[in-house]
Amino acid sequence: MTYKKKSLKFLTRGYFLEHNGAKYTERRERVYTCMRIPRELERLMIFGIFLCLDAFLYVFTLLPLRTLLAFLRLLTIPCCGLGGSRFLQPAQVCDLLKGLIMVLCYSMMHYVDYAMMYHLIRGQSVIKLYIIYNMLEVADRLFSSFGQDILDALYWTATEPKSRKRAHIGVIPHFFMAVFYVFLHAILIMVQASTLNVAFNSHNKSLLTIMMSNNFVEIKGSVFKKFEKNNLFQMSNSDIKERFTNYVLLLIVCLRNMEQFSWNTDHLLVLLPDVVMVITSEVMVDVVKHAFITKFNDITADVYSEYKASLAFELVSSRQQNAYTDYSDSVARRMGFIPLPLAVLLIRVVMSSVKIQGALSSVCLLLFYLGLITMKVLNSIVILGKSCRYVKEANMEGKLFKRQTAQTSKQTPKKVTSDPPPDSPPKPEESSSETPQSTELKHRATNKDLLEIDRFTICGNRIG
Repeated sequence: MTYKKKSLKFLTRGYFLEHNGAKYTERRERVYTCMRIPRELERLMIFGIFLCLDAFLYVFTLLPLRTLLAFLRLLTIPCCGLGGSRFLQPAQVCDLLKGLIMVLCYSMMHYVDYAMMYHLIRGQSVIKLYIIYNMLEVADRLFSSFGQDILDALYWTATEPKSRKRAHIGVIPHFFMAVFYVFLHAILIMVQASTLNVAFNSHNKSLLTIMMSNNFVEIKGSVFKKFEKNNLFQMSNSDIKERFTNYVLLLIVCLRNMEQFSWNTDHLLVLLPDVVMVITSEVMVDVVKHAFITKFNDITADVYSEYKASLAFELVSSRQQNAYTDYSDSVARRMGFIPLPLAVLLIRVVMSSVKIQGALSSVCLLLFYLGLITMKVLNSIVILGKSCRYVKEANMEGKLFKRQTAQTSKQTPKKVTSDPPPDSPPKPEESSSETPQSTELKHRATNKDLLEIDRFTICGNRIG
Protein backbone atom coordinates (compact mmCIF):
# COMPACT_ATOMS: atom_id res chain seq x y z
CA MET A 1 0.00 0.00 0.00
CA THR A 2 2.78 2.40 0.91
CA TYR A 3 4.62 1.42 -2.26
CA LYS A 4 1.63 2.39 -4.39
CA LYS A 5 1.35 5.76 -2.61
CA LYS A 6 5.01 6.46 -3.20
CA SER A 7 4.75 5.58 -6.89
CA LEU A 8 1.68 7.76 -7.33
CA LYS A 9 3.40 10.59 -5.50
CA PHE A 10 6.35 10.19 -7.84
CA LEU A 11 4.09 10.51 -10.87
CA THR A 12 2.03 13.43 -9.58
CA ARG A 13 4.70 15.37 -7.71
CA GLY A 14 4.96 19.06 -8.69
CA TYR A 15 7.33 21.95 -8.13
CA PHE A 16 6.80 23.93 -4.94
CA LEU A 17 8.47 27.07 -6.30
CA GLU A 18 6.78 29.39 -3.85
CA HIS A 19 9.15 28.19 -1.13
CA ASN A 20 12.08 29.70 -3.05
CA GLY A 21 10.41 32.66 -4.67
CA ALA A 22 13.32 35.07 -4.39
CA LYS A 23 15.62 32.77 -6.37
CA TYR A 24 13.19 32.21 -9.23
CA THR A 25 12.18 35.87 -9.30
CA GLU A 26 15.83 36.71 -9.84
CA ARG A 27 16.06 34.16 -12.66
CA ARG A 28 12.97 35.67 -14.31
CA GLU A 29 14.47 39.15 -14.05
CA ARG A 30 17.60 37.87 -15.79
CA VAL A 31 15.50 36.66 -18.69
CA TYR A 32 13.77 40.03 -18.91
CA THR A 33 17.14 41.77 -18.78
CA CYS A 34 18.46 39.71 -21.69
CA MET A 35 15.33 40.57 -23.65
CA ARG A 36 15.83 44.28 -22.99
CA ILE A 37 19.52 44.32 -23.88
CA PRO A 38 19.13 44.54 -27.70
CA ARG A 39 16.89 47.61 -27.52
CA GLU A 40 18.93 49.46 -24.89
CA LEU A 41 22.25 48.54 -26.51
CA GLU A 42 21.19 49.68 -29.97
CA ARG A 43 19.94 52.97 -28.56
CA LEU A 44 23.37 53.54 -27.06
CA MET A 45 25.07 52.44 -30.27
CA ILE A 46 22.99 54.73 -32.48
CA PHE A 47 23.60 57.68 -30.19
CA GLY A 48 27.34 56.96 -30.07
CA ILE A 49 27.56 56.50 -33.84
CA PHE A 50 25.97 59.90 -34.39
CA LEU A 51 28.50 61.38 -31.94
CA CYS A 52 31.33 59.84 -33.98
CA LEU A 53 29.69 61.09 -37.18
CA ASP A 54 29.58 64.60 -35.77
CA ALA A 55 33.30 64.51 -34.95
CA PHE A 56 34.05 62.96 -38.36
CA LEU A 57 32.08 65.58 -40.30
CA TYR A 58 33.84 68.30 -38.34
CA VAL A 59 37.08 67.41 -40.16
CA PHE A 60 35.47 67.95 -43.58
CA THR A 61 33.29 70.98 -42.82
CA LEU A 62 34.36 73.27 -39.98
CA LEU A 63 38.05 72.41 -39.76
CA PRO A 64 38.90 73.78 -43.27
CA LEU A 65 37.07 77.02 -42.48
CA ARG A 66 38.74 77.39 -39.09
CA THR A 67 42.14 76.62 -40.63
CA LEU A 68 41.55 79.23 -43.34
CA LEU A 69 40.57 81.87 -40.78
CA ALA A 70 43.63 81.07 -38.67
CA PHE A 71 45.85 81.29 -41.76
CA LEU A 72 44.37 84.67 -42.71
CA ARG A 73 44.96 85.84 -39.16
CA LEU A 74 48.58 84.72 -39.46
CA LEU A 75 48.98 86.67 -42.73
CA THR A 76 47.42 89.86 -41.35
CA ILE A 77 49.57 89.97 -38.21
CA PRO A 78 52.31 92.16 -39.83
CA CYS A 79 49.64 94.60 -41.06
CA CYS A 80 47.53 94.80 -37.90
CA GLY A 81 50.37 94.67 -35.39
CA LEU A 82 50.66 92.47 -32.34
CA GLY A 83 48.13 94.18 -30.09
CA GLY A 84 48.41 91.43 -27.51
CA SER A 85 50.70 88.91 -25.94
CA ARG A 86 49.95 86.15 -28.46
CA PHE A 87 50.27 86.07 -32.22
CA LEU A 88 47.48 83.50 -32.44
CA GLN A 89 45.00 82.09 -29.98
CA PRO A 90 45.62 78.49 -28.83
CA ALA A 91 42.56 77.28 -30.76
CA GLN A 92 43.87 78.90 -33.93
CA VAL A 93 47.28 77.30 -33.45
CA CYS A 94 45.67 73.87 -33.06
CA ASP A 95 43.53 74.47 -36.17
CA LEU A 96 46.60 75.39 -38.20
CA LEU A 97 48.44 72.29 -37.02
CA LYS A 98 45.48 70.04 -37.87
CA GLY A 99 45.16 71.60 -41.31
CA LEU A 100 48.87 71.21 -42.04
CA ILE A 101 48.79 67.59 -40.89
CA MET A 102 45.83 66.87 -43.17
CA VAL A 103 47.46 68.55 -46.21
CA LEU A 104 50.85 66.86 -45.74
CA CYS A 105 49.38 63.41 -45.11
CA TYR A 106 47.05 63.74 -48.11
CA SER A 107 50.04 64.68 -50.30
CA MET A 108 52.02 61.73 -48.99
CA MET A 109 49.11 59.34 -49.60
CA HIS A 110 49.35 60.07 -53.34
CA TYR A 111 52.59 58.08 -53.39
CA VAL A 112 50.79 54.99 -52.05
CA ASP A 113 49.28 52.95 -54.88
CA TYR A 114 45.94 51.53 -53.79
CA ALA A 115 45.65 49.23 -56.83
CA MET A 116 49.07 47.70 -56.27
CA MET A 117 48.27 47.14 -52.61
CA TYR A 118 44.98 45.47 -53.55
CA HIS A 119 46.61 43.04 -55.98
CA LEU A 120 49.42 42.32 -53.53
CA ILE A 121 46.90 41.35 -50.85
CA ARG A 122 44.78 39.39 -53.31
CA GLY A 123 47.72 37.15 -54.18
CA GLN A 124 48.00 35.88 -50.60
CA SER A 125 46.35 32.75 -49.28
CA VAL A 126 43.13 32.83 -47.29
CA ILE A 127 44.71 31.77 -43.99
CA LYS A 128 47.47 34.34 -44.36
CA LEU A 129 44.91 37.09 -45.03
CA TYR A 130 42.93 36.03 -41.97
CA ILE A 131 46.05 36.36 -39.82
CA ILE A 132 46.89 39.70 -41.43
CA TYR A 133 43.40 41.03 -40.71
CA ASN A 134 43.65 40.07 -37.03
CA MET A 135 47.06 41.72 -36.81
CA LEU A 136 45.65 44.87 -38.39
CA GLU A 137 42.87 45.05 -35.79
CA VAL A 138 45.40 44.84 -32.96
CA ALA A 139 47.66 47.39 -34.65
CA ASP A 140 44.72 49.77 -35.12
CA ARG A 141 44.01 49.71 -31.38
CA LEU A 142 47.68 50.26 -30.59
CA PHE A 143 47.84 53.21 -32.98
CA SER A 144 44.65 54.70 -31.53
CA SER A 145 46.04 54.29 -28.03
CA PHE A 146 49.26 56.19 -28.71
CA GLY A 147 48.01 58.50 -31.44
CA GLN A 148 45.86 60.77 -29.30
CA ASP A 149 48.77 61.20 -26.87
CA ILE A 150 51.00 62.27 -29.77
CA LEU A 151 48.44 64.83 -30.96
CA ASP A 152 47.81 66.13 -27.44
CA ALA A 153 51.56 66.49 -26.88
CA LEU A 154 51.82 68.50 -30.10
CA TYR A 155 48.93 70.82 -29.20
CA TRP A 156 50.24 71.44 -25.69
CA THR A 157 53.82 72.00 -26.85
CA ALA A 158 52.64 74.56 -29.40
CA THR A 159 50.31 76.45 -27.04
CA GLU A 160 51.83 76.14 -23.56
CA PRO A 161 53.16 79.27 -21.84
CA LYS A 162 56.78 79.74 -22.83
CA SER A 163 59.46 79.62 -20.18
CA ARG A 164 63.22 79.73 -20.22
CA LYS A 165 63.63 76.14 -19.07
CA ARG A 166 62.49 73.84 -21.84
CA ALA A 167 61.00 70.53 -20.77
CA HIS A 168 60.24 69.29 -24.29
CA ILE A 169 62.04 68.58 -27.54
CA GLY A 170 60.35 71.37 -29.50
CA VAL A 171 57.29 71.94 -31.68
CA ILE A 172 58.86 70.84 -34.96
CA PRO A 173 59.84 67.30 -33.80
CA HIS A 174 56.39 66.88 -32.26
CA PHE A 175 54.83 68.04 -35.52
CA PHE A 176 56.76 65.52 -37.60
CA MET A 177 55.87 62.79 -35.12
CA ALA A 178 52.18 63.66 -35.54
CA VAL A 179 52.45 63.69 -39.35
CA PHE A 180 54.26 60.35 -39.30
CA TYR A 181 51.61 58.85 -37.01
CA VAL A 182 48.62 60.05 -39.08
CA PHE A 183 50.29 58.82 -42.29
CA LEU A 184 51.06 55.37 -40.88
CA HIS A 185 47.59 55.04 -39.36
CA ALA A 186 45.99 56.00 -42.69
CA ILE A 187 48.06 53.33 -44.48
CA LEU A 188 47.02 50.80 -41.84
CA ILE A 189 43.34 51.55 -42.43
CA MET A 190 43.95 51.37 -46.18
CA VAL A 191 45.33 47.84 -45.79
CA GLN A 192 42.25 46.94 -43.74
CA ALA A 193 39.98 48.31 -46.47
CA SER A 194 41.95 46.44 -49.15
CA THR A 195 41.67 43.16 -47.22
CA LEU A 196 37.94 43.67 -46.83
CA ASN A 197 37.68 44.48 -50.53
CA VAL A 198 39.49 41.24 -51.41
CA ALA A 199 37.04 39.35 -49.20
CA PHE A 200 34.09 40.93 -51.01
CA ASN A 201 35.47 40.14 -54.46
CA SER A 202 36.52 36.54 -53.74
CA HIS A 203 34.54 33.96 -55.70
CA ASN A 204 33.60 31.55 -52.92
CA LYS A 205 33.33 34.23 -50.16
CA SER A 206 35.46 32.03 -47.91
CA LEU A 207 37.58 34.90 -46.63
CA LEU A 208 34.48 36.98 -45.85
CA THR A 209 33.00 34.07 -43.92
CA ILE A 210 36.21 33.60 -41.93
CA MET A 211 36.39 37.32 -41.16
CA MET A 212 32.78 37.30 -39.96
CA SER A 213 33.42 34.24 -37.81
CA ASN A 214 36.24 36.17 -36.19
CA ASN A 215 33.59 38.38 -34.59
CA PHE A 216 32.11 35.36 -32.82
CA VAL A 217 35.54 34.50 -31.43
CA GLU A 218 35.32 37.86 -29.67
CA ILE A 219 32.41 36.49 -27.63
CA LYS A 220 34.61 33.74 -26.20
CA GLY A 221 37.27 36.21 -25.14
CA SER A 222 34.95 38.59 -23.29
CA VAL A 223 31.80 36.84 -22.06
CA PHE A 224 33.38 34.65 -19.38
CA LYS A 225 35.36 37.45 -17.74
CA LYS A 226 34.59 39.56 -14.70
CA PHE A 227 33.10 42.92 -15.69
CA GLU A 228 32.15 45.93 -13.60
CA LYS A 229 29.97 48.75 -14.85
CA ASN A 230 32.98 50.87 -15.71
CA ASN A 231 34.56 48.04 -17.70
CA LEU A 232 31.32 47.48 -19.59
CA PHE A 233 31.24 51.21 -20.37
CA GLN A 234 34.76 50.93 -21.76
CA MET A 235 33.74 47.99 -23.93
CA SER A 236 30.64 49.82 -25.16
CA ASN A 237 32.73 52.81 -26.25
CA SER A 238 35.11 50.49 -28.05
CA ASP A 239 32.22 48.75 -29.83
CA ILE A 240 30.79 52.10 -30.94
CA LYS A 241 34.11 53.18 -32.40
CA GLU A 242 34.64 49.79 -34.07
CA ARG A 243 31.19 49.78 -35.64
CA PHE A 244 31.55 53.32 -37.01
CA THR A 245 34.98 52.51 -38.44
CA ASN A 246 33.55 49.42 -40.12
CA TYR A 247 30.83 51.54 -41.72
CA VAL A 248 33.46 53.85 -43.20
CA LEU A 249 35.49 50.86 -44.41
CA LEU A 250 32.41 49.43 -46.11
CA LEU A 251 31.84 52.82 -47.76
CA ILE A 252 35.40 52.80 -49.08
CA VAL A 253 34.96 49.25 -50.40
CA CYS A 254 31.76 50.22 -52.21
CA LEU A 255 33.40 53.31 -53.74
CA ARG A 256 36.36 51.30 -55.05
CA ASN A 257 34.12 48.59 -56.50
CA MET A 258 31.77 51.08 -58.13
CA GLU A 259 34.74 52.83 -59.73
CA GLN A 260 36.00 49.55 -61.18
CA PHE A 261 32.58 48.87 -62.75
CA SER A 262 32.12 52.43 -64.11
CA TRP A 263 29.51 53.34 -61.45
CA ASN A 264 27.06 50.72 -62.63
CA THR A 265 24.15 50.53 -60.19
CA ASP A 266 23.65 46.83 -60.93
CA HIS A 267 26.96 46.04 -59.26
CA LEU A 268 25.84 47.94 -56.16
CA LEU A 269 22.91 45.54 -55.85
CA VAL A 270 25.43 42.69 -55.94
CA LEU A 271 27.42 44.25 -53.09
CA LEU A 272 24.44 45.05 -50.86
CA PRO A 273 23.81 41.47 -49.59
CA ASP A 274 27.43 41.16 -48.43
CA VAL A 275 27.29 44.59 -46.78
CA VAL A 276 24.07 43.68 -44.97
CA MET A 277 25.56 40.35 -43.92
CA VAL A 278 28.65 42.01 -42.40
CA ILE A 279 26.57 44.62 -40.53
CA THR A 280 24.10 41.99 -39.29
CA SER A 281 26.85 39.75 -37.95
CA GLU A 282 28.41 42.72 -36.16
CA VAL A 283 25.10 43.64 -34.52
CA MET A 284 24.38 40.03 -33.52
CA VAL A 285 27.80 39.60 -31.95
CA ASP A 286 27.45 42.83 -29.94
CA VAL A 287 23.97 41.86 -28.72
CA VAL A 288 24.99 38.35 -27.64
CA LYS A 289 28.19 39.59 -26.02
CA HIS A 290 26.51 42.33 -23.98
CA ALA A 291 23.52 40.14 -23.08
CA PHE A 292 25.64 37.42 -21.51
CA ILE A 293 28.07 39.87 -19.89
CA THR A 294 25.17 41.56 -18.10
CA LYS A 295 23.71 38.15 -17.20
CA PHE A 296 26.89 36.72 -15.68
CA ASN A 297 27.76 39.93 -13.80
CA ASP A 298 24.25 40.79 -12.55
CA ILE A 299 24.14 44.14 -14.35
CA THR A 300 20.74 45.58 -15.23
CA ALA A 301 19.81 46.92 -18.65
CA ASP A 302 19.31 50.39 -17.16
CA VAL A 303 23.07 50.81 -17.09
CA TYR A 304 23.03 51.67 -20.82
CA SER A 305 20.89 54.70 -20.02
CA GLU A 306 23.64 55.77 -17.62
CA TYR A 307 26.19 55.34 -20.39
CA LYS A 308 24.12 57.50 -22.73
CA ALA A 309 23.85 60.16 -20.02
CA SER A 310 27.63 60.12 -19.53
CA LEU A 311 28.28 60.59 -23.25
CA ALA A 312 25.62 63.28 -23.39
CA PHE A 313 27.21 65.04 -20.42
CA GLU A 314 30.51 65.21 -22.31
CA LEU A 315 28.78 66.75 -25.32
CA VAL A 316 26.84 69.34 -23.32
CA SER A 317 29.86 70.30 -21.22
CA SER A 318 31.97 70.75 -24.37
CA ARG A 319 29.40 73.25 -25.65
CA GLN A 320 29.83 75.43 -22.56
CA GLN A 321 31.56 78.78 -22.83
CA ASN A 322 34.45 77.75 -20.59
CA ALA A 323 35.02 74.31 -22.15
CA TYR A 324 38.64 73.17 -22.24
CA THR A 325 38.60 71.22 -25.52
CA ASP A 326 36.51 70.84 -28.62
CA TYR A 327 34.00 68.03 -28.79
CA SER A 328 35.91 66.17 -31.51
CA ASP A 329 38.82 65.82 -29.10
CA SER A 330 36.44 64.71 -26.34
CA VAL A 331 35.14 61.90 -28.55
CA ALA A 332 38.71 60.87 -29.36
CA ARG A 333 39.59 60.64 -25.69
CA ARG A 334 36.36 58.94 -24.64
CA MET A 335 35.97 56.37 -27.45
CA GLY A 336 39.45 56.20 -28.93
CA PHE A 337 38.11 57.46 -32.26
CA ILE A 338 40.71 59.66 -34.01
CA PRO A 339 39.09 61.04 -37.18
CA LEU A 340 42.21 62.48 -38.88
CA PRO A 341 43.68 59.22 -40.37
CA LEU A 342 40.27 57.97 -41.46
CA ALA A 343 39.44 61.34 -43.03
CA VAL A 344 42.76 61.42 -44.93
CA LEU A 345 42.10 57.96 -46.36
CA LEU A 346 38.49 58.78 -47.33
CA ILE A 347 39.57 61.97 -49.11
CA ARG A 348 42.27 60.01 -50.94
CA VAL A 349 39.79 57.35 -52.08
CA VAL A 350 37.09 59.84 -53.10
CA MET A 351 39.49 62.06 -55.06
CA SER A 352 40.92 59.04 -56.90
CA SER A 353 37.49 57.51 -57.59
CA VAL A 354 35.68 60.66 -58.71
CA LYS A 355 37.24 62.75 -61.47
CA ILE A 356 36.64 66.49 -61.11
CA GLN A 357 36.97 68.20 -64.49
CA GLY A 358 35.33 71.37 -65.74
CA ALA A 359 33.18 74.05 -64.16
CA LEU A 360 30.15 71.79 -63.67
CA SER A 361 32.15 69.33 -61.59
CA SER A 362 33.49 72.18 -59.46
CA VAL A 363 29.95 73.45 -58.86
CA CYS A 364 28.83 69.93 -57.88
CA LEU A 365 31.77 69.72 -55.48
CA LEU A 366 30.78 73.03 -53.91
CA LEU A 367 27.17 71.89 -53.54
CA PHE A 368 28.38 68.65 -51.99
CA TYR A 369 30.46 70.61 -49.49
CA LEU A 370 27.48 72.81 -48.61
CA GLY A 371 25.42 69.64 -48.16
CA LEU A 372 28.04 68.27 -45.76
CA ILE A 373 27.92 71.51 -43.75
CA THR A 374 24.13 71.31 -43.60
CA MET A 375 24.33 67.68 -42.49
CA LYS A 376 26.89 68.60 -39.83
CA VAL A 377 24.74 71.43 -38.46
CA LEU A 378 21.55 69.33 -38.41
CA ASN A 379 23.35 66.41 -36.78
CA SER A 380 24.84 68.71 -34.14
CA ILE A 381 21.42 70.21 -33.35
CA VAL A 382 19.77 66.80 -33.03
CA ILE A 383 22.42 65.19 -30.83
CA LEU A 384 22.67 68.32 -28.67
CA GLY A 385 18.91 68.24 -28.08
CA LYS A 386 19.04 64.53 -27.28
CA SER A 387 21.99 65.07 -24.98
CA CYS A 388 20.21 67.79 -23.03
CA ARG A 389 17.25 65.46 -22.58
CA TYR A 390 19.45 62.56 -21.42
CA VAL A 391 21.29 64.81 -18.94
CA LYS A 392 17.99 66.09 -17.59
CA GLU A 393 16.54 62.59 -17.23
CA ALA A 394 19.65 61.43 -15.36
CA ASN A 395 19.50 64.44 -12.99
CA MET A 396 23.04 65.47 -13.94
CA GLU A 397 22.32 69.17 -14.45
CA GLY A 398 23.77 69.97 -11.03
CA LYS A 399 27.08 68.36 -12.00
CA LEU A 400 27.09 70.36 -15.22
CA PHE A 401 26.69 73.69 -13.45
CA LYS A 402 29.14 72.59 -10.74
CA ARG A 403 31.77 71.84 -13.37
CA GLN A 404 31.14 75.18 -15.06
CA THR A 405 31.53 77.13 -11.81
CA ALA A 406 34.62 75.09 -10.96
CA GLN A 407 36.17 75.99 -14.30
CA THR A 408 35.47 79.69 -13.81
CA SER A 409 36.81 79.62 -10.24
CA LYS A 410 39.94 77.84 -11.42
CA GLN A 411 40.62 80.66 -13.87
CA THR A 412 40.50 83.30 -11.07
CA PRO A 413 43.63 83.15 -8.85
CA LYS A 414 41.86 84.33 -5.70
CA LYS A 415 39.55 81.37 -5.39
CA VAL A 416 42.01 78.65 -6.24
CA THR A 417 43.25 78.21 -2.68
CA SER A 418 39.80 78.06 -1.11
CA ASP A 419 37.87 75.95 -3.60
CA PRO A 420 38.47 72.23 -4.12
CA PRO A 421 39.78 70.99 -7.46
CA PRO A 422 37.07 70.65 -10.14
CA ASP A 423 37.76 67.02 -10.92
CA SER A 424 37.89 65.75 -7.32
CA PRO A 425 34.47 64.91 -5.90
CA PRO A 426 33.52 66.01 -2.38
CA LYS A 427 34.38 63.62 0.43
CA PRO A 428 30.87 63.17 1.86
CA GLU A 429 29.63 61.83 -1.45
CA GLU A 430 32.49 59.33 -1.58
CA SER A 431 31.74 57.98 1.87
CA SER A 432 28.03 57.77 1.15
CA SER A 433 28.57 56.04 -2.19
CA GLU A 434 30.70 53.34 -0.59
CA THR A 435 27.92 52.23 1.79
CA PRO A 436 25.69 49.73 -0.04
CA GLN A 437 22.43 51.00 1.49
CA SER A 438 20.52 51.64 -1.72
CA THR A 439 20.92 51.16 -5.44
CA GLU A 440 20.48 54.86 -6.12
CA LEU A 441 23.74 55.67 -4.35
CA LYS A 442 25.50 52.99 -6.38
CA HIS A 443 24.19 54.51 -9.60
CA ARG A 444 25.41 57.94 -8.52
CA ALA A 445 28.86 56.61 -7.74
CA THR A 446 28.96 54.81 -11.08
CA ASN A 447 28.00 57.96 -12.95
CA LYS A 448 30.68 59.89 -11.14
CA ASP A 449 33.29 57.28 -12.05
CA LEU A 450 32.17 57.20 -15.66
CA LEU A 451 32.68 60.93 -16.04
CA GLU A 452 36.25 60.62 -14.78
CA ILE A 453 37.30 58.03 -17.39
CA ASP A 454 39.72 59.83 -19.70
CA ARG A 455 42.42 57.39 -20.78
CA PHE A 456 42.64 55.00 -23.72
CA THR A 457 44.24 51.58 -23.35
CA ILE A 458 45.63 49.14 -25.89
CA CYS A 459 42.48 47.07 -25.65
CA GLY A 460 40.41 49.85 -27.20
CA ASN A 461 38.88 50.71 -23.85
CA ARG A 462 39.01 53.49 -21.30
CA ILE A 463 40.30 53.29 -17.78
CA GLY A 464 40.04 55.73 -14.92
